[in-house]
Amino acid sequence: MSSPAPLPVKYDAMNVAAEKIRGPLEVDFCGLSFATPIVLLSGCVGFGEEYTRVEGYSNADVGAVVLKGTTGDARLGNPAHRVYETYDGMLNAIGLQNPGVDKVVDTILPGLDFTETRFLANVSGSTIEEYERVTKRFDDSPIDAIEINISCPNVKEGGVQFGNDPDMSGRVVEACRAQTGKPIITKLSPNQTDIQENARRCIEAGTDGFAVINTLTGMAIDVETRKPILGNRQGGLSGPAIKPIALLKTHQVYEVAKPHGVPIIGQGGIVSATDAIEFMIAGASAVGVGTALFYDPLVCRKINAGILDYLERHGMRSVSELVGTLQ
Repeated sequence: MSSPAPLPVKYDAMNVAAEKIRGPLEVDFCGLSFATPIVLLSGCVGFGEEYTRVEGYSNADVGAVVLKGTTGDARLGNPAHRVYETYDGMLNAIGLQNPGVDKVVDTILPGLDFTETRFLANVSGSTIEEYERVTKRFDDSPIDAIEINISCPNVKEGGVQFGNDPDMSGRVVEACRAQTGKPIITKLSPNQTDIQENARRCIEAGTDGFAVINTLTGMAIDVETRKPILGNRQGGLSGPAIKPIALLKTHQVYEVAKPHGVPIIGQGGIVSATDAIEFMIAGASAVGVGTALFYDPLVCRKINAGILDYLERHGMRSVSELVGTLQ
């Protein structure tokens, strides 16, 4: 009888080499192997290269990077102001500024190091036809998977309208499914009446995974001018302020997705290993980090170390043992 595999050991948060932590932290997501359960969220790291200029940062510390939202044609985005800091969070209304899918595929993707981590495209659009076009273009590229953004709260057309209607969500997923053989991850909106019904419809339409949740709709007002601070009037609220809502939504979607084997990237306010572990207990197979990167670009390495410490203390050999263990 063979002896059991050794438990993971503690690692220093700032000095651990990525290759030493891949065993217990490695997860399978939609058939893709992620070196760690951490996914860098769309819009927070540009097109995958922004944080590589930060000393001590490495894409090898994360399982996947989701690229900035991409549309069919180039977009300038919303007028200023686009970002506003709130208590325990941030409002953003960038408006999907991007160079268009052809520029991303032809110019940006060739410059990414696909040996470091997985790269996921984020597909956005104003019409179903645009979603189809962008998805088809990414299908013929080295991108590992496609995240469908049907829930963007800071554009005036598409986005939030698609994401808040289960039938419309299903139609978008179904249309994109017909354009690609790559894994599809549907990003769900918290700004809807019944997220479970939406998840059911997306599963029927062919989604392979979920990202739960996108930002909450919010606004800020300048009391002196009595005008909205954001140029778009409203934007998406992210950061620790939304974590309790994101946790609940993740668990609600998990209850629907589990029987179908559809995994979830849990996201919304994760700034520590404890936050990440909570999401995995609630049902997330992977966890998304976004706003925290703005004030601590090396937070992912600390989260990895904290998760490893938790696994050791609880006699677990893999993060997969944590998923969906809420009592």
